[in-house]
Amino acid sequence: MKKLGMITIGQAPRSDVAPILEKYVDKAEIVQVGVLDGMSKEYIETNLFPEEGDYVLTSRLVTSESVIMSREKIKPILQEKIYYLEEVGITQILLLCTGVFPGLKTKKSYLIEPDHIIPPTINALVGNRKLGVIVPLENQIKTSFPKYAPFGLNPVFKVASPYKMDVENFKNAALELKKEVDIILLDCMGYTEYAREMVAEIADKPVILSNALMAKLVSEMI
Repeated sequence: MKKLGMITIGQAPRSDVAPILEKYVDKAEIVQVGVLDGMSKEYIETNLFPEEGDYVLTSRLVTSESVIMSREKIKPILQEKIYYLEEVGITQILLLCTGVFPGLKTKKSYLIEPDHIIPPTINALVGNRKLGVIVPLENQIKTSFPKYAPFGLNPVFKVASPYKMDVENFKNAALELKKEVDIILLDCMGYTEYAREMVAEIADKPVILSNALMAKLVSEMI
């Protein structure tokens, strides 16, 4: 059976979102590794927490807790995980994060980076309609906008974390976007079908789930 490498910037296995990938990528075994594998929450908070001006990311631990990290601090570890998957024979690797990671390298495998794929795909799907985007953290609004600007998109951003699942936050985000946009993107690989259904019902708009979109596209490459 073919294998697809999957790297979460949190800890593997990702029991929350892996079933979404497995639903569509059913022709391959998904081999999961995590940037934070083997690390305690205390270690992560002490050593990988963002400094002022850092590009901020968030992800999930196997304990279901969430953590906040600096892209600059985890990037070398992420690169090591890519090389590890190559060493064990994985030829296609999916990065399970919609964040931007400039300069990642492979020796022979093909690295699938969602930030290269989702914005142009969304642009084609949205057309001249107004896009709404939900991100996990407030300070991710500023760093997320540059992904869409080159395509002429000027999304309306709202915040609701997939890792806290505060229903009120999702409800408020959906109600606000309902008045302003035509289609909504959940811009993090941590959002689930439950989150999509909740936002879609409240906003009464089409809602795109990033991990499901990537899974459907990747399934065509296996």
